[in-house]
Formats: sequence, structure tokens, C-alpha cells
Amino acid sequence: MQFDLSAVETATLVFLGTLVFALVITLFMMTASFVALVLVGVGRLAWIIAANIVLWLVHGINHGWDRLVRHAATVELPGDRASDFVADIAAEIMGQPAPSTGSYPRVVLRDS
Repeated sequence: MQFDLSAVETATLVFLGTLVFALVITLFMMTASFVALVLVGVGRLAWIIAANIVLWLVHGINHGWDRLVRHAATVELPGDRASDFVADIAAEIMGQPAPSTGSYPRVVLRDS
């Protein structure tokens, strides 16, 4: 059986053409929105991974620094006794300048 398009009215062809065009536009919009969702998801995943890596690095640095400070607090240096501390204070009071770092004497900065 042969289908002759000349037998179909023009209004019917316009209607069918409009439906086909609407289907093409719908498929394009669905594809574009799906691609946009995928890109947003990948971007969000990359952001979460980068933020977690930076957070992990900051926590690692803080943990390492805390361990270093705690270890440094337990180390006793030779000659770093209370008598040396008192001698430094006495020398400063008697007018002998103590080695300083800026505006604070070294004695003050030793505990910080």
C-alpha cells in the first residue's frame, strides 16, 4: 500500500510538523538539562573533595604543631633552670641589657 502525501490536507501536515518540532525541542531541552545537572554534580563533588582535602591538611598541621609544642614543653635544656631565670631577671634589674627581640626581652618570650 502506497501512502500519498498529496492526499493529506495541509493543516494536518502543519500539525504533524509542529509535533515533530516540539519533540525535537523537548529532547534538546531534556539533554541540555541533564548535562547541566551532571556538570553541577561534578562541580559540587570536586568542591567537596577539595574542601575536605584542605580541612584534612589544616587538621594535620594543627595536630603536628600541637605535638611539636607538647614535645618542646617536655624538653629540658641544659642551663635552663630557675636560677638562670633569676640571674637574667637580676641582670636586667641591675641595668645590664638583656638580649631582646624587638620590644620584649628574651626572658619574657621564653615561656610563649
